[in-house]
Amino acid sequence: MSSHERNSFFRQRRAVLAGLAGALVLPRMAAAFDVPEEPRLARHDYAEVRRRFRTKLLQKGPAPDKYESLAAPADAEKIFYRSGYGGELELAAWVSKYKREHTAKPAVLFLHGGNAMGIGHWQLMKPYMNAGYVVMMPSLRGENGQRGNFSGFYDEVDDVLAAAERLAHLPGVDSGRLFIAGHSIGGTLTMLTAMSTHKFRAAAPISGNPNAFRFFNRYPQDIRFDDSNTHEFEVRSALCYAHSFKCPVRVVHGTEEAHFNDRAGLLARRARAAGAHIETETVAGNHTTALPAEIEQSIRFFHGVAA
Repeated sequence: MSSHERNSFFRQRRAVLAGLAGALVLPRMAAAFDVPEEPRLARHDYAEVRRRFRTKLLQKGPAPDKYESLAAPADAEKIFYRSGYGGELELAAWVSKYKREHTAKPAVLFLHGGNAMGIGHWQLMKPYMNAGYVVMMPSLRGENGQRGNFSGFYDEVDDVLAAAERLAHLPGVDSGRLFIAGHSIGGTLTMLTAMSTHKFRAAAPISGNPNAFRFFNRYPQDIRFDDSNTHEFEVRSALCYAHSFKCPVRVVHGTEEAHFNDRAGLLARRARAAGAHIETETVAGNHTTALPAEIEQSIRFFHGVAA
């Protein structure tokens, strides 16, 4: 592949996953694993599974996306949080500037799209701030030149949980009113995190993919784990642990991104069968254009849950 072809490929890839440009269709690549029509529903709770299971990475290295500096935007501050075994990873996050008041503020942990954090992601956060939320956007292991090995939807959940702990202890933040939302890859991580802890009042995964079998069939170049082990896909699939949601959830997709939302109905049916509060909704638009309205929907949902 020529240098020009490589650059073109990565530009297309980031546009789809990060949602920073119009949605593009990547060339399909043959995958060596089976893609079940309906992944099985696992027996055990996802949080319990995470306590026991360690992913086996056959390839170790940084996240695949090109990245920019993590210098904080003008209306945010850069802070750090610890993650990884023994807290060996120091990772950066952006937090909206806010004034500490007598009454503690609710907060949103927002998980960016793609595998690198950028100013474009942060510019979407203004509605949350205007609605009175403190916003924290964490970068994750291996992103933006930071330490840690990219694993694709597994070890990154540990980073999100650690970031949530950091957010909960920020001065002036109400730890009883923490919410989580995310777009695209961040939407998938939002689902998996909402299955891993009772810390959040509600979760709003936006354009996430609940089926890792389908996701990695579409993007096999992102597989770093042992793809001969079906369980490695299952622990990255919200569909397989739909009974494990630990807070109310609203799953939202654009009307023009069928490859992301085709399993949302199955996810909801499985979750409801276990007694979970889960809603599904679509917003007019594609993976990019629907996002502002989807964020507004998440705000209304959070307000309703916290009322």
